[in-house]
Amino acid sequence: MDNNKDNPSNTDLQDELQQMLQADSGARSPAGWSGKLLFLVPLIWSLFQLWYASPFSLLNSTKARAIHLMFAVFLAFTAYPAFKRSPQQYIPWQDWLFALLGAFSAGYLFLFYEGLAMRPGNPTDYDLIFAGIGLVLLLEATRRALGPPLMIVASVFLTYTLFGPYFPDVIAHQGASLQKLLTHQWLTTEGVFGVAVSVSASFVFLFVLFGALLEKAGAGNYFIQVAFSMLGHMRGGPAKAAVVASGLSGIISGSSIANVVTTGTFTIPLMKRVGFPGTKAGAVEVASSTNGQLTPPIMGAAAFLMVEYVGISYLEVIKHAILPALISYIALIYIVHLEAVKAGMQGLPRKQASSWTRTLFSFLTTFIILGVLTLVVYYGIGWSKAYLGSAALPVIMLVLLATYIGLVAYACHFPALAMDDPERPLDELPPLGPTVKSGLYYLLPVVVLVWCLTVERFSPGLSAFWATVFMIFIVLTQRPLLAYFRAQAQGHTLGNTWQHSLRQGVLELIEGLVTGARNMIGIGVATAAAGIVVGTVTLTGIGLVMTEFVEYISGGSVLTMLIMTAIISLILGMGLPTTANYIVVSTLMAPVIVNLGAENGLIVPLIAVHLFVFYFGILADDTPPVGLAAFAAAAIAKADPIRTGVQGFTYDIRTAILPFMFIYNTNLLLIDIHSLWELGLTILGAVSAMLIFAAATQGYWLVKNRWWETLALLLIAFTLFRPGFWWDDIYPPLNQISAQQIYQAAEQIPEGQPLRMLVEGENIDGDLVSKHILLPLEGTGSGEQRLAQAGLNLYFEGAQVKVESVEFSSPAANLGIDFDWEILYLEEESQRPAKEWMMLPAFMLLALLAWLQSRRLLANRPS
Repeated sequence: MDNNKDNPSNTDLQDELQQMLQADSGARSPAGWSGKLLFLVPLIWSLFQLWYASPFSLLNSTKARAIHLMFAVFLAFTAYPAFKRSPQQYIPWQDWLFALLGAFSAGYLFLFYEGLAMRPGNPTDYDLIFAGIGLVLLLEATRRALGPPLMIVASVFLTYTLFGPYFPDVIAHQGASLQKLLTHQWLTTEGVFGVAVSVSASFVFLFVLFGALLEKAGAGNYFIQVAFSMLGHMRGGPAKAAVVASGLSGIISGSSIANVVTTGTFTIPLMKRVGFPGTKAGAVEVASSTNGQLTPPIMGAAAFLMVEYVGISYLEVIKHAILPALISYIALIYIVHLEAVKAGMQGLPRKQASSWTRTLFSFLTTFIILGVLTLVVYYGIGWSKAYLGSAALPVIMLVLLATYIGLVAYACHFPALAMDDPERPLDELPPLGPTVKSGLYYLLPVVVLVWCLTVERFSPGLSAFWATVFMIFIVLTQRPLLAYFRAQAQGHTLGNTWQHSLRQGVLELIEGLVTGARNMIGIGVATAAAGIVVGTVTLTGIGLVMTEFVEYISGGSVLTMLIMTAIISLILGMGLPTTANYIVVSTLMAPVIVNLGAENGLIVPLIAVHLFVFYFGILADDTPPVGLAAFAAAAIAKADPIRTGVQGFTYDIRTAILPFMFIYNTNLLLIDIHSLWELGLTILGAVSAMLIFAAATQGYWLVKNRWWETLALLLIAFTLFRPGFWWDDIYPPLNQISAQQIYQAAEQIPEGQPLRMLVEGENIDGDLVSKHILLPLEGTGSGEQRLAQAGLNLYFEGAQVKVESVEFSSPAANLGIDFDWEILYLEEESQRPAKEWMMLPAFMLLALLAWLQSRRLLANRPS
């Protein structure tokens, strides 16, 4: 029987997947000298970025941004054809011209840095000519690398800058001249060469390169095999393994599509072989791959942008993002479990039968060993640095080297991992122990990265540099070492194996450097094009206009405004890559949410707002009709892409509610948690709520839900996510205090705690505004002195308390307080029972539902 018509051949499928991957790295692979150049230029780019990130570089940030974009634009024109019908086997002369002109225009700030610094705001004709050429070619490079959407968005904002007076009154502005636009966008660090490109050059490139080298070394296959061996024995085990493997790969990957294509070629056939329909197998892979972008430490490069935009440390970003990401993944595994239960699936048998006792003992033993090793490493290195002084670093490096060699030697006692064959019958799992032990040395670079970030407190760029240097060492040496130890174990001589392995390691290193750089082409031009939007906001003041516009449309409702922001993020995210979408939406919408929330009594931390828009931008990767990750998964699963996208989005509803929850309950971001008890309750409530919400949306818990049970589960999930919603109606959360008592209140507040107040006054446009603020108070002293340290000087006029002056760049000025504003009243938290008490009736209702469903389960079970 011929199935070729219904099932495309593996060769056709591989070609199709390769074309999807080329969306990240460029479609051209010409032969001859141009092909060698397309190999050499990315290699030089990677080497430059390594040097720039190293402690030995003295290059300033502005020059580095220009060189970074110069490489990205040159490769965008040479690696990406202009159209589908354009030649791919050679580079046309016009593309060479565009590449050289674009690279020269991007490098203009580097080449003529001193001259531009001597004439700020007074550009020459040549400055303006190359700025104009650079902007036009950047838009074309963006179209080639990322498609039309981001180019169209950037063009609209450029048009808005020039023709502001002709737009509708609600968003009109006075406009800007062409000279001012070119100067602002290209010749300063306010537009194209702004924060986004700086982060791309300083942090993102190194992390993408680190991920590429880790994948080239074989770590990606190792993660997949480990996840499969750990979870494959459960119901729907291969799908659960797909979630974990894709999550691990997504953590180090900068692209949802690349993650789907690389891990999905293994996990989707596995899911289909144990009974998952193609649509659901693809949807599980899409949901897990896109969620990898939400998980620290990389978060699709957005984590590093948040550091700059929010003004907090990288570790703070990780702390706030970790709990939502983890509970989202736990819920996805549970959704897979429910799908497997509904379909009556069973797990795959292990080669060696296991029991709960053995599994628990193994888990506890592993946990204890890891805990002891962590303490030994942490305190051991701390001791060595204290007692060995300058000799500590060489000693630590020798210990790390010895550990690496020891783990490689240990790995040789186990068979090498091979990629799964989708055509092979799936009848048993790979053994867990040997699979885990065969690649433990892959974890060492990750340990180095985490150590540098969390303990040494290096910058993200420097941390990624040291981790990447160690990763380079592993890529070069792992094959020769494996060949040596295996030959020793078998009693053979090495012969030419050593030279062959070393040569293969060098080739893999070079390929990894080139792959990492080519994967950065799209990110490089995306951050630059998104910088046009940021430059337009700073040049035209559209941020204030957007606040008024959204407030008018939403009627002042914070929830309506959040829904509007989510929809805008989804629409933009359908065509924009993760990083660009985050830059655009956070620039436009984050200040709107903060300002409107403050005016309505909801003080939203800036990190919560940025995570909100970031989450919905990520969810666009599987949102029909444009969800590119869903198209990639559907190609592997041989399923309908629209149905795959719809199914993936239904799985991701659990992720879509999280941003709304942590806007109203910032405990989910580990904000304002003051004890381990409170932390434990927060984690328990969040995980339980997410699992219950998953059961409600799947229509199945212990048995199929009745309609009222689904509603009850949704009510329970909402209560656990936001226990304060009901508690605030019983016990008001805040008490009002007369503004006349502001000095006494400021004196009594503990150091580092904020003073909450409602202020009112005229803004720069002459409109009367009122908003709630949290004024941080540092130091000690009288209330008047502490307020003055915060930049706020007051005077009393009868019963009114007014602002006499605000110090420039002080905390008070940063909150938007201005001269002659009035402090209407103060607010303090009321003494009331903890809101977590509302979790008790929620769990009681859950227990009742469990009892009712368990009765039906027993009644339906065959006797």
